[in-house]
Amino acid sequence: MIYEHPEWQKPLFNALERRGVSFGAYDLKQGVFGDQDPIPARLAFNQASPSAYLRGNTRAVPLGLAYIEALEASGVPVLNGSRAFRFELSKAVQSRVMAREGIDYPRTLAFNSVEALRARASEIGFPAIFKPNQGGSGARMFKVESIDEVEEILAADPGLWAPDYVLLLQEYLPHDSQNDGVVRMEFLGGELLYAMKVYSSGGTFNLCPSEVCNPGDGEQGACALPQTPAAAPPRFEPFAQVPPEAVEIGKRICQLGGLDVAGIEYLETDDGRRVFYDINANSNLRGPIGEAFGFDPFERVVDFLLSRLETTR
Repeated sequence: MIYEHPEWQKPLFNALERRGVSFGAYDLKQGVFGDQDPIPARLAFNQASPSAYLRGNTRAVPLGLAYIEALEASGVPVLNGSRAFRFELSKAVQSRVMAREGIDYPRTLAFNSVEALRARASEIGFPAIFKPNQGGSGARMFKVESIDEVEEILAADPGLWAPDYVLLLQEYLPHDSQNDGVVRMEFLGGELLYAMKVYSSGGTFNLCPSEVCNPGDGEQGACALPQTPAAAPPRFEPFAQVPPEAVEIGKRICQLGGLDVAGIEYLETDDGRRVFYDINANSNLRGPIGEAFGFDPFERVVDFLLSRLETTR
């Protein structure tokens, strides 16, 4: 188990322990590995998150990628391996793949210079979303009304260029976040595990489904990106009526990104588009949603891991 977040993986670790599964945990916050190290396991599962830099763990992502690729070079199968991790780390890559495949995704410009962006910003138009290429938990996202506002935000906080010095200007998608919400589909082994509707007050981009970040009781979550005091916490509800065509596109995205486990989000815009706007490899499952469908989602992940482990014998 390759991880960084101090809390997100605990429900899965607990489920593995309940089932008596032998596993090791490689913590990316402070790690080391060598070329002569013995093979640590027959199977590895990458649960690293692009948002590690928000928790002061910027070094976790490059070490995680290096470690995953080293394991793969040693012949160890890695679920959500280097291909999936690289896909998750770059929303610019996701946008190119979605455009090539004809999947509706927000129009996106990637840039490392506001002056360079200025010449092409009209391709996106305003209002727009200004955000990191390596995102996570809805952090450092702004709705902006002009290129000058982008420049002002960066002048006030140059640290927003971190962690990879690539930023995005992305199409703004008008939708009813309070009444229609967004749909998050969770996939396991390329198949839909469950879906839920996520409703927000519009005051935050942080819709992380982890109960650590957004508890079901409405209490303040222990998140590196806390909700603003004026914003009501997001609401999560089981959603059984996912259109089959949306599920098929979600499966296709998993194949395109090499995603063994994924959380894929889409929304319905005010003008009737169904836009797939967020692709997560480090999928934070929400226990009460799975239970509403009659199962423990973490137990399902253990079943999946054991089934894949059997193929490595």
